[in-house]
Amino acid sequence: MSDSLLSVHAIDHVAVIARDLEASRHFYEEILGMRPVPRPDFPFPGLWFQAGDTQIHVILESEEAGTAGPPGFTGTLPARGHHMAFELDDCAAAVDQLQAAGVPIAAGPQSRPDGFRQVYIHDPDGYLVELFSTPPG
Repeated sequence: MSDSLLSVHAIDHVAVIARDLEASRHFYEEILGMRPVPRPDFPFPGLWFQAGDTQIHVILESEEAGTAGPPGFTGTLPARGHHMAFELDDCAAAVDQLQAAGVPIAAGPQSRPDGFRQVYIHDPDGYLVELFSTPPG
């Protein structure tokens, strides 16, 4: 038996606050290829997207939800700050597709010490998103 207090199973969702739901919908659905999923009938505007077993919950900024966007980054290497990461098939191909679509690259592409390839972009509200792929072979 473990000495831990709890035993969590997985990350269910990440919530982000957005200024513009349509801009977020375009980014998460059309750029990242996430599938929109039904959302309960909450009394506030938002969108839900599925990425594998994890969801992204986009909530429209409001007095209750707060201001859109992450807190100001004070470091020198954004990839070491707050971010969310998503696995894809081919990081190099993703970089080419992002550049062709005019999506600015925030950092990378680069290889981690274990050979995984990674690149960073921002969503419309400035949240840092890591996209990575496993080493070939």
